[in-house]
Amino acid sequence: MSTSRRAVLGAAFGGAVAATTGLPATAAPTLGLARAGGTPVAASWQLKWSPSARTDGLGAFETVEDDRAHSHPAGHPHIFATGDDWRFDIHTVDRDTSSDRQRQEVTGLRTGTHSYLKWTEGQTWRITYSMYIPSSLKATTTFTHIMQMKQPGAGSAPIVVQSLRRDGGTSRASGAERGGGKQTIELRLATGDILVGRTDLDPLHDKWTDVDFRIRVGNGSAGSVRWILTSGSTTVIDRSRTGVDTFLADRVRPKWGIYRSLGDTSGSLQDTYLLLTNLRGYQLA
Repeated sequence: MSTSRRAVLGAAFGGAVAATTGLPATAAPTLGLARAGGTPVAASWQLKWSPSARTDGLGAFETVEDDRAHSHPAGHPHIFATGDDWRFDIHTVDRDTSSDRQRQEVTGLRTGTHSYLKWTEGQTWRITYSMYIPSSLKATTTFTHIMQMKQPGAGSAPIVVQSLRRDGGTSRASGAERGGGKQTIELRLATGDILVGRTDLDPLHDKWTDVDFRIRVGNGSAGSVRWILTSGSTTVIDRSRTGVDTFLADRVRPKWGIYRSLGDTSGSLQDTYLLLTNLRGYQLA
């Protein structure tokens, strides 16, 4: 992966993205087959990570990015465990090391004091969890990411983002803000700016929503993703993409929290928070 490609992807996803029409049809996940003694054996999900907010706290994660620029000491901690949940607070005065945005995130899947899980090329992983999005955490005309898949390291571009975005935000072609618009939650792939799926955010506000995210880490066209949101007993959205690029270099590392641009033109930025619970990580074996 060249530096120029990283820069292009970073520019595309650091800011607003083009509106996309139409959604791919729902597709079943490809689990693949393993062979034992020449006999096909169905692959299965193996639980690799099952932290508890109550007992593991922030030790569940590889790193914690709490106010990296030390912009708001009075708000510390912005990220903490409370009961069975992990909470991410963000305030309008918070600033990241790049002052045009805000970031309160955790990264990675820690399994011990000095160990964490590495997602490498050719592997297939699945993350499940529940998230509580209050009505104060609104979609914006620029980017508000609440989950990312990235290559670790400074300056690396996102690979996959789960975002809160106002439908009809910024036009990439014209660069003009169109403002307003319906609040949505979406999953998007960086390479090719591919929209995996999008659904209304308003019905998910002020309630718990279950997330099931699956990724085959593959270069070029060897990758795939599946994204499922469930509210109670209702499947809100279930979308897949195959034949896509989900690998830059080294490894893929998940991130959770609130990472948003200050360039919103809809007046949606306010003090808010995000709750996560029941985080689980599985590898296809």
